[in-house]
Amino acid sequence: MSRTYVVTGTASGIAAATARILKERGNKVIGVDIHDADVVADLSTKQGRLDAAKKAIELSGGSIDAVIACAGLAHPIAKTVSVNYFGMTEFLGALAPTLAKAEAPRAVLISSMASLMPNDAALVAAMVADDEAKAVARAQELVDTGGGLEQLIYGSTKRAISRWVRRQSIKPQWAGAGIPLNAIGPGIVRTPMVADMIGTAEARAAIDEMVPMPLNYYLEPENVAYLLIWLASVENTHVTGQTIYIDGGSDAALRGDNVWDLATT
Repeated sequence: MSRTYVVTGTASGIAAATARILKERGNKVIGVDIHDADVVADLSTKQGRLDAAKKAIELSGGSIDAVIACAGLAHPIAKTVSVNYFGMTEFLGALAPTLAKAEAPRAVLISSMASLMPNDAALVAAMVADDEAKAVARAQELVDTGGGLEQLIYGSTKRAISRWVRRQSIKPQWAGAGIPLNAIGPGIVRTPMVADMIGTAEARAAIDEMVPMPLNYYLEPENVAYLLIWLASVENTHVTGQTIYIDGGSDAALRGDNVWDLATT
């Protein structure tokens, strides 16, 4: 059965692989990106998000089966907040009414293993409160202060996205409309975004210490795409509110079993 997917970030990386596989399987894909896409849009601005959603709906003929939101930045700058959090949540919100009309609607976002790493609590709080001005201002404070604090921005955006998915998934707009809403948390993926991070033996050693991946080492974009596609498929009927880590074992290696309280009362 052919379905219509809206995928953001299709100019490269995970989203490009996802779009290609979906098309190979006979589906219609409407790609969204800052360049080289069916919908060329700047998701770092509110108007850009709204315009992108409107254009995607037009190109779909008013029928969208699933949204896969991959577009993001990894730079330690304030704009990363606008793209990684608000560029996903507001874009999805604008598409939700159209998505809800589908027979088997689905929505999936990209979070990251970084969602489990150190973050800035004030920045995360501003994002989950949907206060973009305050969140961007806080991110700029981290940049201006420097000393490594700016490196907390990316992980903070991913922590906030995973929290947003958790909170929103059970609400009438999503679960009430029959829409499973999930995120995935990749480990290190061989994409242009991380090329510099794994470009030398020294860089790989440093990243491997932070993100150990004992199972099959680094991911290829296609590995991540297959999980995104399943979560956005008709087969997924009950998985919702989750950030599923596709990380080669990083989560297990770093956190062990401390995600559960082993104490009894």
